[in-house]
Amino acid sequence: MTARVIVVTSGKGGVGKTTATANLAAALANMGKRVVAVDGDVGLRNLDVIMGLENRIVYTLIDALEGTCRLNQTFIRDKRIENLFMIPTAQSRTKDAVTAEQMIEVCGELRKEFDYVLIDSPAGIEAGFRNSAAGADEALVVTTPEVSAVRDADRIIGLLESMDKSPIRLIVNRIRPHMVKKGDMLGVSDVLDILAIDLIGMVPDDEAVVTSSNKGEPLVLSQSTPAGIAFRNIASRIEGKDVPFMNLDATDSGGLFGIIRRAILGH
Repeated sequence: MTARVIVVTSGKGGVGKTTATANLAAALANMGKRVVAVDGDVGLRNLDVIMGLENRIVYTLIDALEGTCRLNQTFIRDKRIENLFMIPTAQSRTKDAVTAEQMIEVCGELRKEFDYVLIDSPAGIEAGFRNSAAGADEALVVTTPEVSAVRDADRIIGLLESMDKSPIRLIVNRIRPHMVKKGDMLGVSDVLDILAIDLIGMVPDDEAVVTSSNKGEPLVLSQSTPAGIAFRNIASRIEGKDVPFMNLDATDSGGLFGIIRRAILGH
């Protein structure tokens, strides 16, 4: 078994990166794949909470790297979804507790046991992001259609390209079609024109995300939530399936685009 190792990242914090990691891991496992989600955000771990596994942590990734336990002892099996696992990280350490070389070694070990390794990277462009992304082959960049988020996503895409991650694909999260129609929010086509990478998913703004996060139950376990459907569709596209994009009526925000393009790209 040779896993695909995918880092899920964003330039700006709070855009839904960890939610995306948890839901894509659950969706891929529901499709029969053996999946492990790795929390790469040392010191600010949240993946365990989103996945509802925070009460089952015994060992963390840092424990394995320091020789306190074996790597497979850090695995937390999700009892709801067969073949879904999570590796938590430490909450009381700094982001330099994991080096790029160590992450490459960890990913090398995980490749032997899983179909997919999804790494929840810290937001931003500092060493924590670079180290967590070091062992990945490909990347998913999560952004919301906001000026600051898109600007930061543009920066992170450049760094991923310099690290030879390929493919790099985009998830546009928390889209509000009514705001796009009014010209108060960037449309998906606007974001794509600015960032110039392939789109793999559009996720509508959905109140169920808050409930899901608080309960520790991935959205993809529900058949009816719009965001859950969107994440299942993204998982299918990761698998290479031709799945149509949801019609969110959020494609073009008109005059706002020119102003924001100049703000982000400087021209």
